[in-house]
Amino acid sequence: MPPWPYPFWIAHRGAGKLAPENTLAAFRRGASHGYRMFECDVKLSADGVPFLLHDATLQRTTDGDGTAGDLAWSELAQLDAGSWHSRAYAGEPLPTLANLARWCRANGHLVDIEIKPTPGVEERTGQVVADTAARLWQGAAVPPLLTSFRPEALRGAATAAPQLPRGLLLDTLWNGWADIARQLDCRAIVCNHALWDAALVAQVHGMGMRALSYTVNDEWAAERLVQLGTDGIVTDRVDLFSPG
Repeated sequence: MPPWPYPFWIAHRGAGKLAPENTLAAFRRGASHGYRMFECDVKLSADGVPFLLHDATLQRTTDGDGTAGDLAWSELAQLDAGSWHSRAYAGEPLPTLANLARWCRANGHLVDIEIKPTPGVEERTGQVVADTAARLWQGAAVPPLLTSFRPEALRGAATAAPQLPRGLLLDTLWNGWADIARQLDCRAIVCNHALWDAALVAQVHGMGMRALSYTVNDEWAAERLVQLGTDGIVTDRVDLFSPG
């Protein structure tokens, strides 16, 4: 297999649940626990700005309402993305991908960018996110890893920035996943951790790809994945697992 430049432990949405997810405060919190690679979710504003948010809608993690992708960045930038978590984070804004890139590159941190498109704009989101990431991380020793559940988004990413490594996210082993991963020239398969067994790890490694897991929050599950020989774990429990 090609060399794999990423660490085994990856902090989910910045710091899991210890800070408001997908905010710079969360990434700083994760880094304070020794993590140097972070997973995040990126989608597009109505005017094409890549920014960090998991859900299609704004209600759960901001004081906004409606579909996030329907708003321009100037509107999204005014939202409070911290108060829902705790008063300590009141006023924390949604970051752009550019905000995150500056912080990561200034601190030597790595990132797994999950392309999380608003329904209906999957391929365009992949194109814009990949093109933007390629520009923001130009010259970096280790590029961002681009992942998605949506093959259309990864196809767009491959068209826009074929040099950036890609990973297919799977919550089930749907029919044809392996063929799609090969067609997209993926470097990794990122599975719901319960899906991995020895045969699946061997299959993925035999395809020349790495075997990563989300979202692992229990010691027994992590130990099982280590014993299976998987290559990376995304976790909320930055307070439980030491990335050292």
